[in-house]
Amino acid sequence: MASPRSGRRHLRNPFGKTKMNSSHTTAPSPVAVFVLVYTIAMSSFIHQHDKSQTINHFAAHVSAGKVKFFQAAGIEFVSGKREGVYMWDVEGDKQLINCHCNGGVFNLGHRHPQITQTLIHSLNELDIGNHHLISEQRAALAHKLASLTALPFTVFGVSGGEAVDLAIKVARGYSRKKKIISARGGYHGHTGLALATGDEKYYAPFGAKLPHFDQIPFNDFDSMKDAIDDHTAAVILETIPATLGMPIPDPDFYSRVRQLCDERNVILILDEVQTGLGRTGKLWGFEHFGIEPDIMVIGKGLSGGVYPMSATCFKAKYESIFHKDPFVHISTFGGAEVGCPVAMKVLEISSDPKFLAHVNEMASVFAEGFGRLRQKHPHLVRLRQLGLMMGIEMINEYCGPLFTKAAYDNGFLSIYANNDTRVAQFLPPLIIDRALADDLLLRVDAALAQVKKMMGM
Repeated sequence: MASPRSGRRHLRNPFGKTKMNSSHTTAPSPVAVFVLVYTIAMSSFIHQHDKSQTINHFAAHVSAGKVKFFQAAGIEFVSGKREGVYMWDVEGDKQLINCHCNGGVFNLGHRHPQITQTLIHSLNELDIGNHHLISEQRAALAHKLASLTALPFTVFGVSGGEAVDLAIKVARGYSRKKKIISARGGYHGHTGLALATGDEKYYAPFGAKLPHFDQIPFNDFDSMKDAIDDHTAAVILETIPATLGMPIPDPDFYSRVRQLCDERNVILILDEVQTGLGRTGKLWGFEHFGIEPDIMVIGKGLSGGVYPMSATCFKAKYESIFHKDPFVHISTFGGAEVGCPVAMKVLEISSDPKFLAHVNEMASVFAEGFGRLRQKHPHLVRLRQLGLMMGIEMINEYCGPLFTKAAYDNGFLSIYANNDTRVAQFLPPLIIDRALADDLLLRVDAALAQVKKMMGM
């Protein structure tokens, strides 16, 4: 494979030969000029600096802690070229299959051609837009989401945390109640209200936990029933909690929670930031459980990996909280008009029945493959799986971090679950084919063998 050092790539002259004589010079065509300008633009951002200089600048001006962590782990990877399922180190000498996908941002791979082309076309006409004004692009995207979710209203944001914050604000504003129940070990973001739904290790460095937030074990209906009281505004859950290692709930858990929320007049918020957009083999993860949320949060994959976009979708009655003052909540960059066509294209691709059938086909390949790997590796407990949302559960808390290093050494990116380090998150792009799936299973086999060796088993 050729070196992906796009910053050092030799550029061919797209003008070809020019004919010169005493009277004229043959001018390059407009297409040739565009090709040259586009090629230079595409070749000027990666590897402008030496890798060591980038690491030093990152440590000095972005995060010294991250650099120290990765150096200690032997993972000094600086992102360079990225395409489809692959990403390369900036120097081009290390290739990884991205099986983390930044939690679903790259569900469609890196720089999906239809997605990037849509953004290029969008830039010809659009910019951020003005959040105060009526927007054709936001209206079209919200209409599309309404048709795919049965939730008729959407407010757009930039990040999942921002979208979760709004979901909680809507629930409290409508119910006039304060208490929010979330799952222990879950994760909904690092912003204010989203942060308060998470574990202590995320909020404690910044101060005390906000009042009126209560956590219970995930998939524990009895605890949920005990926690809900007359002051409860909402229950918020990740359909499958990724940071907790992808535990799969009991088949009737969500139907019972849905019924309980209805009986107690509590709003059910489902965080589909990672489970949405086809990751589980259905467009939305909650479809597996035969329920509908009152409010749904989506993000990450909605960006197509090229333009930040999140959304808080909700039932019509909750929109009434904005009637008195429709400007009570704003997001300057939320639903940026230039990004709306990108999100539309993501929804078009992700909702295609053929696309979802492909996800399920690949999920079967991994299910069968991990079944074989369990026979070979006793420290592999099981594959936690719903579609291509997978967690590799191993025997103890050291295995996840060791697997992350072993995966890197064997050419794929897999990050351990921060709230259950027995588990390595395994989230390949949804566009993988059978050959790559088989290749990944061989790499996982080698990584598991390396973990066994590192543990002295």
